[in-house]
Amino acid sequence: MARNGKRVRYAVVGLGNIAQVAMLPAFEHAKENSELVALVSGNPEKLETLSKKYSVSVTGSYDQLEGVLERSGADAVYLAVPNSHHRRFTERAARIGVHVLCEKPMAMSVEDCQAMIDVAEDNDVKLMIAYRLHFEEANLSVVRAVQEGEIGEARAFTSFFSQDVRPGDIRTRAEVGGGALFDVGVYCVNAARYLFRSEPVEVMAYQLSGDERFHDVDETTVAILRFPDERIAQFVCSQGLAKVSSYRIVGTKGDIRLEPAYGYAVDLVCHRTIEGETEVRRYPKRDQFAPQLVHFSDCILEGREPEPSGYEGLADVRILEAIAASARDGRPVRLPELERPRRPDLDLEMSKPPVEKPEPVEAPSPTS
Repeated sequence: MARNGKRVRYAVVGLGNIAQVAMLPAFEHAKENSELVALVSGNPEKLETLSKKYSVSVTGSYDQLEGVLERSGADAVYLAVPNSHHRRFTERAARIGVHVLCEKPMAMSVEDCQAMIDVAEDNDVKLMIAYRLHFEEANLSVVRAVQEGEIGEARAFTSFFSQDVRPGDIRTRAEVGGGALFDVGVYCVNAARYLFRSEPVEVMAYQLSGDERFHDVDETTVAILRFPDERIAQFVCSQGLAKVSSYRIVGTKGDIRLEPAYGYAVDLVCHRTIEGETEVRRYPKRDQFAPQLVHFSDCILEGREPEPSGYEGLADVRILEAIAASARDGRPVRLPELERPRRPDLDLEMSKPPVEKPEPVEAPSPTS
């Protein structure tokens, strides 16, 4: 329960581009139950500028995390630190009783994901992974259409998610969890899972890293996921190709294509073709980050488990690990059975107005 009984008090930990252009502005649209009270970063200029901009009085460095959370009375953290640091900061927050909303991918290994789940459960705190599209109408409308059989029996999924990352960006560095698969491939994997509403049983993959920008990470990953009941998903994700964001699910009576599919600052467009007739619907851009705050705060205040939970994050990471292993070893990788009774549906849909993108402080876009 939040200490003030009405609003959950948040510290934002990590002030990179996504935190600055999306999450910090989102608090204005989540003020019904969420409040920004603290900022944590290793960059003093970011702390000084952003604390004034958002009227936040408590700030500190990463080494000072526990003190910042205590002084601010924070109930929860939003973690936007590098992927390889998610476990460490989740454990630090959870051990002092602070709830955790963690960016995706949840972590770089199943072992780390399980450790995050365990520390949250051991300390009776909530853990949610920031899958913003679980609250987005465009994606959830496709979920419903597939569930209701509009395209017949859904059998095939294909996706392409790419961007041309600037030299030196954090996504090009292995030591902080960079690479195309974990950064953007997670969206493709998650979409296939929530559209098929099941878990893959086998994966096969290839990885390419021919560009000097990338240091021991994949520039491009190509993967095939075999699902039960003769269903297949395939995707290409890349940090070295032109910007594309799309997925298509094909059934026995028709298909649905969402393009753009994964963006948060653009309109999403759905092309639905049923028995030869095509309908196009545009979903205007909206704030996709505030709904995450509102949902997580509701879960904290009402004592219920969030969707997407830590188990949802682990479900994706185990597939990402298998894909990386398949690409490394040149062979298919079988996956053990996994039960995921909870899936996103339209009950989670939440609409908030778009935010005006602010000019970030020492946090350039990955593609600028």
